[in-house]
Amino acid sequence: MSDTNTVVLNKVVSVEEVQRDWLDLKTRVGQLEGERALLERENKTLRLLLERVVEHRQRSHSELILLLTGLVSKLPINDVGVVVSKLVEHNANVSEVCAALSRGSVEVALPKPAVLKNLEQAKRDLSDAIKPAVEELIQADPPLEIAMLRALITNPKSFFTPAATRANRCFVKGQVTKERVLREFGEESLPFFTDLTTDAKLNPRPKQEEIVLAFKPDFEALLAQSSTLAASKRSELTALFHRIQKSRAATDAARAQKNTFQRLTFVLELLNYYENQATEAPDVIFASRLPVLIEQLVLVPGQEALDLNWITQAERLLAFIISHDHRLMVINNIGKSGGLALLLKFVLRLRVEKLTDENEVIQEFVRAIIRPSPQKPPTTKSVADILKLISQEARQKLVIRGIMGCDRLKREEGEALGRAIGAEMGLKGLEEEMRPKSNLSPEVERELAWDRIKELILQRADPSIVAAAIRDRLHAKYDSDEVKQSWITLIESEPIAFIRTFCQLPYLSDGRADPIARAVLETYVTRLTHEKYAGTYTKVLSSLKNMFKAKADSPTLLNFVALVKWVDAESASRLSRDIGLTH
Repeated sequence: MSDTNTVVLNKVVSVEEVQRDWLDLKTRVGQLEGERALLERENKTLRLLLERVVEHRQRSHSELILLLTGLVSKLPINDVGVVVSKLVEHNANVSEVCAALSRGSVEVALPKPAVLKNLEQAKRDLSDAIKPAVEELIQADPPLEIAMLRALITNPKSFFTPAATRANRCFVKGQVTKERVLREFGEESLPFFTDLTTDAKLNPRPKQEEIVLAFKPDFEALLAQSSTLAASKRSELTALFHRIQKSRAATDAARAQKNTFQRLTFVLELLNYYENQATEAPDVIFASRLPVLIEQLVLVPGQEALDLNWITQAERLLAFIISHDHRLMVINNIGKSGGLALLLKFVLRLRVEKLTDENEVIQEFVRAIIRPSPQKPPTTKSVADILKLISQEARQKLVIRGIMGCDRLKREEGEALGRAIGAEMGLKGLEEEMRPKSNLSPEVERELAWDRIKELILQRADPSIVAAAIRDRLHAKYDSDEVKQSWITLIESEPIAFIRTFCQLPYLSDGRADPIARAVLETYVTRLTHEKYAGTYTKVLSSLKNMFKAKADSPTLLNFVALVKWVDAESASRLSRDIGLTH
């Protein structure tokens, strides 16, 4: 084996063989170089295509996120800001991954959604409003620690610490925490205070930091007799006493001080919600905390009329709230105790520019102004003063027209009161708007007439009033279309309202029977028992059965069956069987 190998290795290649193989080798190397260049071009082309795909993916994903944020922002959900923030964060993560796959750098950032811009702007506005409110409160010389107030400028979250919460509660109630008394005046000052927390039975061992004190009624006499306190401490304690008394007094200065504190509280509460939307419940802040602050800002005990200046301040605070729905939530939760606070609620609602349920709000407002008997109707001046707070003249006229048509007043009284209010306010064109339009087409006039009757039904007017309105319309124009429209209007009401109105239709105000009553009722009974109106018959029958179960000799039940028998005995028999009446 070794000899053979030696012979092979030592064999000399001839020049002819080298020359013959050289051309072949050169050709193969050139081919390989060409293939390598081709692969490089293909790699560059593939990389370019990959970068284009990644870039397209990144841009299309950003556009999709923009569309989603726009749609989410229009949804009636409470945590819109949180959802949009998550979408934006997700888009940023996708952009980073796409950049890592291609060029290694993030492309132009996604334009910030409007809801996030508004949220950040609201946070800046709220933060900027803290310092002026704190300085104004300090200038009012409240019985609060100045250091605690100044800390709110740099650290608004300190307002929600337990110590600050106790101090704020004491400020509202005219009290002081025991820990502050001990820290500022020492134990020798405790005899001048009454412990409002410790109770031998209910709370014998309270936490020291939770104990609340109040100055004794004879504080000044006790202080004059005592010699245990140093002179500086005596003057500081006396100053604190006078600041608390000044804060609790029923003066304009005390009210201004409390209102500044309430405005500051409103701003801090709202800022805290916007910074912690993921954990804070919107119902708590907008339906519970903020409405109380608005009420306390505008109203004080014993106030007899609304003040435009305080209403304007309340609207400035409400303007900090981003969502229109949240602003309405705050306004709608004002006035639960009734009285002047209820009027404040409707005034704020009617001062809002966009109002989707204007008619409903005005109807409720009118019923809040005009109380049911035996209470006397309001005076012209008192109503005019309230309506002057509503900035839009068109809505003022709508309220006046609502007063004229209110079922709590007689028609003549309502119209007289409405005209007097319009004259008091100097409204022009009210009489012209109240006059019937002579150039209305019959179709429009017919629609308006039945709309007024529908409004009476919606207002739950007395059945006799509804029946009289229907009779007046049918007497004004009696044909099959009008009778059909009266039937459609009635069946849109509740079954019990239908039954009671049906029973009142035949009788005029003087007790006589209406000449057209029998024909109208016959049409009603025919329709009621027809299969087309089976749903209406079922509802009416269910209501009649409930009457029968509650009181078998109910006058309304017996009168309804008697009227049905008067126009159609067969339908009355069927109705009696279905109800369960015995013959």
